[in-house]
Amino acid sequence: MYKLLLCLRYLRTRYIALASIISVTLGVATMIVVNSVMAGFTTEMKDRIRGLLADVVIETHSLQGHENPEGLIARAMAAAPGMIEAATPTVEMYAVMSFDYGGEPIHRPVQLIGIDPRGKSKVGPLKENLASYQPVMKDGKVVEPAQRSLEEELGWNLTPEAMELCQRMHDLDVLRHRLASAQSASQGGGILPASAAGADWGADSEEWVGDSQPYASEGGSALVPDPFAAVAPAPAQAPESRDGLLDGRVMIGKQLISVPIETADGSIEERLLVQPGQRVTLTTVKAGSNGPPESATMNATVTDVFKSGMSEYDSRVVFCNIERLQEVRGMLVPDENDRSVTVGREIKALSGPHAGQSGQVVRLEGPYAVVRLGSWHEPGEEITLPKTDCLPLSRSVTTVQIKLKEGVDPAVAVAALKQAFPAERFSVGTWESKQGPLLAAVDMETTILNVLLFLIVAVAGFGILAIFYMIVVEKTRDIGILKALGAGSRGIMSIFLSYGISLGLVGAGAGVVLGLLFVRYINEVEKFISYLTGREVFDERIYYFPEIPTRVDPLTVFWVALGAVFIAVAASILPARRAAALHPVQALRYE
Repeated sequence: MYKLLLCLRYLRTRYIALASIISVTLGVATMIVVNSVMAGFTTEMKDRIRGLLADVVIETHSLQGHENPEGLIARAMAAAPGMIEAATPTVEMYAVMSFDYGGEPIHRPVQLIGIDPRGKSKVGPLKENLASYQPVMKDGKVVEPAQRSLEEELGWNLTPEAMELCQRMHDLDVLRHRLASAQSASQGGGILPASAAGADWGADSEEWVGDSQPYASEGGSALVPDPFAAVAPAPAQAPESRDGLLDGRVMIGKQLISVPIETADGSIEERLLVQPGQRVTLTTVKAGSNGPPESATMNATVTDVFKSGMSEYDSRVVFCNIERLQEVRGMLVPDENDRSVTVGREIKALSGPHAGQSGQVVRLEGPYAVVRLGSWHEPGEEITLPKTDCLPLSRSVTTVQIKLKEGVDPAVAVAALKQAFPAERFSVGTWESKQGPLLAAVDMETTILNVLLFLIVAVAGFGILAIFYMIVVEKTRDIGILKALGAGSRGIMSIFLSYGISLGLVGAGAGVVLGLLFVRYINEVEKFISYLTGREVFDERIYYFPEIPTRVDPLTVFWVALGAVFIAVAASILPARRAAALHPVQALRYE
């Protein structure tokens, strides 16, 4: 009992030990907070990367791609049986995106990814990163509700607001085209007078009546109002579609089309240079060219803007509809493996009035096939063709994205897939391998921070060592009396070891509580510090998170606390051995 009694007495009365407890507490709390924040950042970052990529990616080395995507998926399923939950083919290419703002052309190098929205939603949560599915937040409050429900299926449709803008832009293009045609037909080639404008359009169009417009030139002739001149240059040819919607549809990373603007109140907001409903131009290379690469250009309507929080993707990636990208790049090729005409296959008419047009076989009627012409989003008329006049087509792809089943080890799946896909033609890797340098840098930063913070706890250990040596020197007489009364060396040593364990347990326990409380209220602390300093500590425009992400790992908390207790015990061993080695006669010689 004397060991426990003395240990508790020293713990209560020796206030110098409070410094050691505070050192251990702060060290443990700091390590818990830093590890939780780093784990939160890493988890959020990985989730967002996986939302744009997939668990496993199979890529071809050829610009032409592979002409049988169904065969690739079937081969992957057979190579990794029971491991794959979903797979979707994509086309990935580098391109240049062009658009006009303020009458000036703007060009951006991008990574163009052709996707099927339904297939993409099965391999990654892209929907959660789209602007139309998220409410507009300001100062932690909802300013505008989301334009779409998360229950709505991912697709290429426009929101009502974007559709309205698209229609207005289309109407303006129609007016510009008619004005350009009328001007070229006039003798002077100048601005068409209002009377001529009314004669030209007023009789057959409800969109424009020249005499009713209030805009006039210096000479008194009415001019065409141009409310979108800052964002839409006059087209050189007639509009490509009746309603303004183009065959190409794109979702663009926010950093590609936004600039920071300082508002009147001094805050910074991101302004979009291109709105959903407007159009952009994408220029890439054609597939299958034997000589120098040939350019392929596609005009597309912007359907949405995504913000993943990863600058590498938000400033580089553009998603487009895979069907249109394949058509523009010339990736629709005759199927050399299977020339059979079956329901659901895409074919091209070889002869007749519809020669050269493509469509999908909807049903078979003996030796004939009923084919629905038109594009993927605007089906055309149904025609009947002899099967002999139908050339089955195959759409080539460059990439297959795969989602693994829960609990499947990605390394095992990749090893199995590499056996089925020769390295000379394909590369197989996980989303982590594609982001190896970034993830390695984050892991290295976390490791270095842990080493540095662990030194803080080590400093507390040296403080315990110094304090215990002082206690041994100060209590030499008391130790001699205890030994003269029959206390053994092990008993004396256990007093100091118990004291060290007590300091470690109290300090680690208080540190765990303090650290978890700080993690729980870290965003409130950030707001308070921002209020005191007058500047935002955690700026969303820099970190791309609405609040500081945290993730508490119970195992990490346990090892941090155990390490602190171990250091406290280790620091008390040498003083305890010295106290145990004291001889009672020598300790009491001068008493």
